[in-house]
Amino acid sequence: MTTIPDISKVKIVECPRDAMQGILDFIPTPEKVSYINALLKVGFHTLDCGSFVSPKIIPQMRDTEEVLDSIDLSDSSTLLSVIIANERGADEAVKYKQVQNLGFPFSISETFQKKNTNKSIIESIDSVKYILDVCSTNDKQMVVYISMGFGNPYGDEWNAGIVSDWIGKLADLGVKQFSISDTVGVSNEQSIEAVFSKFKNNNQTLDIGAHFHTIKDAWEGKIKSAYAQGCKKFDGAIRGFGGCPMAKDDLVGNMPTERLLDFFSNDLLQLDIKEFRHSVLLADKLFKNYL
Repeated sequence: MTTIPDISKVKIVECPRDAMQGILDFIPTPEKVSYINALLKVGFHTLDCGSFVSPKIIPQMRDTEEVLDSIDLSDSSTLLSVIIANERGADEAVKYKQVQNLGFPFSISETFQKKNTNKSIIESIDSVKYILDVCSTNDKQMVVYISMGFGNPYGDEWNAGIVSDWIGKLADLGVKQFSISDTVGVSNEQSIEAVFSKFKNNNQTLDIGAHFHTIKDAWEGKIKSAYAQGCKKFDGAIRGFGGCPMAKDDLVGNMPTERLLDFFSNDLLQLDIKEFRHSVLLADKLFKNYL
């Protein structure tokens, strides 16, 4: 059975959902299942594997229920996470025993929050309260994705203090897991250091990770800056496939998982490298047919 790193190790959240969701041609469910089953053998801490959102918004993920019912969890300790955008999605997601984490996008940009969830930030606070209650009742964990966490291309005010203040407010409501998201790839080493330095003395009371989008040559500085400030949880997608289809027309790719493996020793990651290489080959074969 694969081994999940303990809290002293670096945790990787692999994001096939993020890799697939912006692809227009529908990827057949059996192909998704086969790919996710391969990823489950690698030993990632978590797989972000689907979403319970309107198929009108993200049609690629309309088969998440079937995917969850078809994947093989018999020899994996990897946690499963799905994305939700509202109360209805939470009510659906908690029905699945396979799923441990419900991810909710919470933008500190009023403009993007309305674009992404059709709600204001204040309205989204009510959603957070509801989802926390549903998670508690159904033995799930809520993960809040702080989108536009490293900058704002929409003209809304941004600074590291705003990020810290919102995480504090959400933590006061009961949120314990966060992923600070570079939604459109605007982060740089300075903004990453500024944000994560706010949580360097967190003493692990909160689980705060990094979800970077990046261009080809910027990956190393982003990882290094976050890790130097104590971040030990990183989202990635093999080959950097994907991006946020709600952000803008030109997707900025995800942090390539293989770059995380380049940066960290496997003593910190504790992955099955053979299974990872197999998954990379599957990803190359799968995505070349749809990109």
